[in-house]
Amino acid sequence: MQFTATEVAAATGGRLIGPDTTVSGAGIDSRTITAGQLFVPIVAARDGHEFIGTAVAAGASVTLASTPVDVPGVTVVEVDDTATALARLGTAARDRVTGPVIGVTGSVGKTSTKDLLARVLSTGLRTAANERSFNNELGLPLTLFNAPDDTEAVVVEMGARGVGHIATLCEIAHPTIGVVTRVDGVHLELFGDIASIVQAKGELIASLPDDGLAVLNADQAEVVSMAARTSARVIAYGSAPTADVRATDIRVDAELRPTFVLHTPWGSIEVSMQARGRHQVHNALAAAAVAGGIGLGVDRIAEGLSGAAISGLRMELSRTDSGVQILNDSYNANPTSMVAALEALAGLTGNRKLAVLGVMAELGGTARAEHLAISDRAAELGIDVIAVDAPDYGPRATHVADIDDAVLALGDLGDGDAVLVKGSRVAALERVAQALLTTTGAH
Repeated sequence: MQFTATEVAAATGGRLIGPDTTVSGAGIDSRTITAGQLFVPIVAARDGHEFIGTAVAAGASVTLASTPVDVPGVTVVEVDDTATALARLGTAARDRVTGPVIGVTGSVGKTSTKDLLARVLSTGLRTAANERSFNNELGLPLTLFNAPDDTEAVVVEMGARGVGHIATLCEIAHPTIGVVTRVDGVHLELFGDIASIVQAKGELIASLPDDGLAVLNADQAEVVSMAARTSARVIAYGSAPTADVRATDIRVDAELRPTFVLHTPWGSIEVSMQARGRHQVHNALAAAAVAGGIGLGVDRIAEGLSGAAISGLRMELSRTDSGVQILNDSYNANPTSMVAALEALAGLTGNRKLAVLGVMAELGGTARAEHLAISDRAAELGIDVIAVDAPDYGPRATHVADIDDAVLALGDLGDGDAVLVKGSRVAALERVAQALLTTTGAH
């Protein structure tokens, strides 16, 4: 959005130094700043103030700062704390949005649901959404501030690393619609127990206005119970008999693309998706529930779902020139998403099925049991596991120390073989997929 430097100062409680000028959007990374943007130097492992000069050279016309700035040619808004100021800018931008602001959270599926929902809403509304998984106290206000001035709907993913985090994000975004996908034993190392995760995810629903909309997973009692935390209208989705929005006749083609019949209170229609994996149907139902809840017809919902792509490193299916199928789902991993990915791999046609798996991080005291359960499930599906620096997968897996050893352990892959690559972000296993595609060629 466009703000004058004076408006930036007013929104942040800052002091304007230099000529008033207009900014269009903002960034916190000097390497990605474009002409006319506001630069927000965040103080973290590196002090962003060190890069103000680089940001100005890239075209930033205004910068926030909590320390004195000696960079010619830039207007400065002095603030006490740049991260706090960014949050206030997010709220100022949100106040300009007259249409729905949709928050999406959950232990699993929030990024894909956000992607699907943004595409569906864009069939009828000018829609903005966060890039990739920019879902924290920095990414969320940036999403709001970078939304075009004519935005009619905003979709913001909300992550949490503890109780109270989502409540803080809601204070910035003031969502009118909240979506909760699932509650699972993810990040137990941070939360301690499932009850705390339920409490944290439910903060989104508790924040909704009385005339808002809560979209809840009907298949999980923990999520359904969140209806008690709001006076907003509730739409349930899933496979449970109580679901308002559900799917029947689900089929998955050889490219893992699902087709199903969507049933809603507003009508039924067949949907064919480009997003891969049977589990994406559940995310599609959440998107359909929001869209129908604000008045989009089933034709537009089907159109949006059929054309939607999801963020990178999620269920990316490639084939090498020799016919090897590579399923790159390496962005992140937890027990629920790992099982879904293994089942998708098992659904591919072909000969050998192999899974190169990295650690599932932040599972706390359940880590060993959860990793062993994944090894057991892979064995049931006829999948050989190669574990990269992840001993908890146990004796069923072949264990290797690093990426190079993982590629060697795969051996000579041939036509019809299929390889899944998946692990938590810290494992960065996309390097395995890239190595295979680079050495063998892909199409």
